[in-house]
Amino acid sequence: MTEFTDLPLNPALFQGLDALGHVQMTPIQAQSLPALIEGRDLIAQAPTGSGKTAAFGLALLHHLEPAQIRVQALVLCPTRELADQVSKHIRKLATGIPNVKLSTLTGGLALAPQLASLAQHEPHIVVGTPGRVQELLRKRALDLRGVRMLVLDEADRMLDMGFEEPIREIVGKTPGNRQTLLFSATYPESIRAIAGNVMRDPLEVTVEGAQQQAAIDQRFFDVDPAQKPAALAGLLMEYNPESTVVFCNMRKDTEEVVSSLAHLGYTALALHGDMEQRDRDEVLVRFANRSCNVLVASDVAARGLDIHDLGAVINYDVPNDADTYVHRIGRTGRAGRSGVALTLCTPRELPRSTALAQQLGVTIRWERPTLAALRPRSAPPAATVTLCIDAGRTDKLRPGDIVGAITGDAGLPVEAIGKIDVFATRSYVAIQRNQADKALTRLQAGKIKGRKFRVRRI
Repeated sequence: MTEFTDLPLNPALFQGLDALGHVQMTPIQAQSLPALIEGRDLIAQAPTGSGKTAAFGLALLHHLEPAQIRVQALVLCPTRELADQVSKHIRKLATGIPNVKLSTLTGGLALAPQLASLAQHEPHIVVGTPGRVQELLRKRALDLRGVRMLVLDEADRMLDMGFEEPIREIVGKTPGNRQTLLFSATYPESIRAIAGNVMRDPLEVTVEGAQQQAAIDQRFFDVDPAQKPAALAGLLMEYNPESTVVFCNMRKDTEEVVSSLAHLGYTALALHGDMEQRDRDEVLVRFANRSCNVLVASDVAARGLDIHDLGAVINYDVPNDADTYVHRIGRTGRAGRSGVALTLCTPRELPRSTALAQQLGVTIRWERPTLAALRPRSAPPAATVTLCIDAGRTDKLRPGDIVGAITGDAGLPVEAIGKIDVFATRSYVAIQRNQADKALTRLQAGKIKGRKFRVRRI
């Protein structure tokens, strides 16, 4: 069984599968979906990018009864970024099912709008982070007594982040006869303990991470500490990936690396845990729409990061443990595509690299990187520029309205328009760099959907 049409799925789900371009099942989907449709509990050990979101998304939508206005499915994720990505994926899968309400309930956002939304209309599906879901339960704003399916996504990461107590409290508010799905890249004893307490005769499925990493070219470079900026620039220029995530162990290093790369001409942005949520959102939007070609991130900030077609991952610092290394490099070479993982290692980091190699069972072949001349503006900037429109879903703004304004009043060809993201109060559109000034000038002078909105370049 390799195709979704082989499954006894609700026919309305095939419209969403077509919209997402899903035809053949990935291994995790083929091994788990028949049992999930039957209502069995599931423990799945699967790496990032294996197709697990579509697996549990299809299962929960298959069992959903839209006519019953209550929370029927709850998905817990470790970070807001992952929760947002899961929500978007489930919404697309639900394209063919009318009147499905999904609420994304995460921290880092004002509580009042979430309370108002829950009071107005109870959702069918909740995707959230444990802390915020726990807070809403304690305020009696969220009722989980109708939950039929509970999904713990990236359960190992949630435990690493200290969410064990909130998870146990949340699970205790759901019916005992619910269906429970647990997804985890690793399967430590702490996960086994939770599974033993909250699951009934679960099916266990393992999709080896090695299958995902087979397409990743892993290389290690011996470098002196003072040469790290030149080595990083040399790797970027030699491999020339369309988009790259550079990982640093320390938050302060992310800012220093961004400054160095921006000096060379790269459109580089930092992502770390001390940033305001709006700033984090804008960085992720710009990286996803290709108006930032290098994202420099700390591990905490990048948890849940899901960027498609990522050309390369560069470890500016050797990670502290093998699990972190696997999570980092697993963001490239996904869904059968090839990827590149490059690690810079100073003499001081050599013991850490050796331990990492032993844990993973890999042999390190040391190379010396080509050092780039650090000349200003010698590197290519990102291909697009992002314009921000101070209007969004609450203003009834849709992507089509933005396209119409740019191709109509602004007079740009549709080919000049990249990815469009519409949020509650803001919208972002990527424009080809050589057309960005014209688009900005015309949009500032004109109207979108018959109204004037503030438009700026970010």
